[in-house]
Amino acid sequence: MQSSGTTFPPPVHREAPVLDGAVITIGAFDGVHLGHQALVCGAQASARRRGLPLVVWTFDPPPKVFFGRATLLCTAHEKVARIGALGVDHVVLSHFDAAFRARTAAEFIADLDRMNPAEVWVGDDFRFGAMQAGDVDLLARHFPVRMLDPVHCEKGERISSSRIRNLWRAGQYDLCRTLLGWQDQFIHPEYELAW
Repeated sequence: MQSSGTTFPPPVHREAPVLDGAVITIGAFDGVHLGHQALVCGAQASARRRGLPLVVWTFDPPPKVFFGRATLLCTAHEKVARIGALGVDHVVLSHFDAAFRARTAAEFIADLDRMNPAEVWVGDDFRFGAMQAGDVDLLARHFPVRMLDPVHCEKGERISSSRIRNLWRAGQYDLCRTLLGWQDQFIHPEYELAW
């Protein structure tokens, strides 16, 4: 299947579509910050070289938000718009709820297999399946995996959604915007007044 990279917005699927082949990147992508953008762009370059579509698989809400360990940086609509702006071909937006949480690592791998991945791109902290039983090593037993090294800012600190949340709480809004990397800021409604 030849990837066009020109459909905007890209098709959004609630479950993994059946594809003849794809390069896939998976993650929470909360905020779609510069680290996420590097992951998507790396996967995109691989997809284009292979003549395959790029699929970004993400979750609504992000797992850390579902478990109450984090606040939301951007809504699902905003996340899909930002991911779409990066030129992806498909977005899988899985509803992360109690039923999805209970899915096994084997079920997640079976879903990935529906898309016939030529390569799967993930961050270094990627986990999947119930109780986070799946990790990069397990994923690599089934598919070719590329793991992106952490992306750092100019000061050498890792860019992450958690760091952006902490900076936000500390009132460092300009640095948050820099780490997010978006000129056009859409932010979760509870944050709208500060932006």
